Amino acid sequence: MTEPLDPRKVHTIEQAKAIVQQRELSHVKVGVADIDGVIRGKYMSREKFFSALDKGFGFCDVVLGWDSNDQLYEGVNIQYTGWQTGYPDAPVRIVPESCRDVYGEPGMLFFLAEFETPADAICPRGVLKRVLDMAGAMGFEAKAAFEYEFFMFNETPQSVRDKGYQNLNPITPGFFGYSVLRSSVHAELYQELLALCQQMDFPLEGLHTETGPGVLEAAINVDSALSAADKALLFKTFTKVWAQRNNMMATFMAKWSNDYPGQSGHIHISLQNKHHESVFYQAGAQYNMSDLQKHFLAGQQKYMAELTAMYAQTVNAYSRMIPGFWAPTHATWGVENRTTSLRVIPGSEKSQRVEFRFGSADANPYIALAAALGSGLMGIEQRLPLEPQVKGNAYEQSFPDHLELPHTLERAAGRLAKSQVAQDLFGKAFVEHYVGTRLWEAQEFRKHITDWELKRYFEII
Repeated sequence: MTEPLDPRKVHTIEQAKAIVQQRELSHVKVGVADIDGVIRGKYMSREKFFSALDKGFGFCDVVLGWDSNDQLYEGVNIQYTGWQTGYPDAPVRIVPESCRDVYGEPGMLFFLAEFETPADAICPRGVLKRVLDMAGAMGFEAKAAFEYEFFMFNETPQSVRDKGYQNLNPITPGFFGYSVLRSSVHAELYQELLALCQQMDFPLEGLHTETGPGVLEAAINVDSALSAADKALLFKTFTKVWAQRNNMMATFMAKWSNDYPGQSGHIHISLQNKHHESVFYQAGAQYNMSDLQKHFLAGQQKYMAELTAMYAQTVNAYSRMIPGFWAPTHATWGVENRTTSLRVIPGSEKSQRVEFRFGSADANPYIALAAALGSGLMGIEQRLPLEPQVKGNAYEQSFPDHLELPHTLERAAGRLAKSQVAQDLFGKAFVEHYVGTRLWEAQEFRKHITDWELKRYFEII
């Protein structure tokens, strides 16, 4: 009897076909990441899937030409796709090694896909791969791990709309960070989520309550950078799937309420050489920091303001950037300092790393990691000097103007549009397209009247 194939040991086209045949599947599920980090996909018949493995397949390029609400980018500088091109199919490649079991669908398999030439120029996964090619050419292999905060509610997609997104019911009340009580009372939910993450191969290193009603923090295991971003993308999507199948909702919105801290998407990054040895660690040096780690950190710091739109990708993300709410407002660094944008974590050769703390939970993991990694590589390439570290509470200190980060998405997009380092790292086509999508997002926001404006101006002004 043939031994069942393990989805996570599928690496080739032949193995992908074999596991589908072995399971006698009539269809599989495939998906690609759009600009906002939303997985867009479909069920594909076995025959179509086998053909796609061999020759690729076409996927309507509108998924790179609309926003998270399926509204077409119009009135902004979007050249790649639009009404003028007729929204044709773009070539897409199945990624065989992304094969996974699907939560809630026994026997079903899921495969990630990525856009190929010419759409690879603006494909989020393709952008990260180009930065990783740069790392490889410099003799480095990047490791990464994502941490996400997310709020959980006893709500459904319909109930939140019926309530106008007001007076929502979190799964637990009050502030109770790192609560053993909460995780024990709701142990079944925690165990289900842990099991899902294990089943779909984005296992969690840690899962605990954060500060706020119904908020959790999950730390995904470290992996090679591309796999880490894949896992982050899948974690966010299938955490929402799991929640909704249990009559709950999970949100990774950067800040859903003025009463509670925002939700971060921290990224831990380290570099190794071709012999799989850390290039950040230097025994005997202060904080075990090698010169390469200092240059890497200096690059992240210097270019953070120019690349802010790649870390804080929504209008809402800038509501999180308020002093004292665990979200940095300046490009600062410190050693084991959670009030700075960059936190150096001294450790062993295995654990020496940088935690990029500026990004929000709603960011596309491919784009955020490409920026965090690419800026660090530029720091090494340019041998940038590291500015003095911040000690103590960064929120209570003053910093030079060049370290200040843009306060709105529109300003951040404007900085990115003028950034030469962004074009050098990600390509002119991506920068122009992505800037257009962020200006669209800001433009859409300006069309709407907020509750704050009504309360402030309706009667008195």
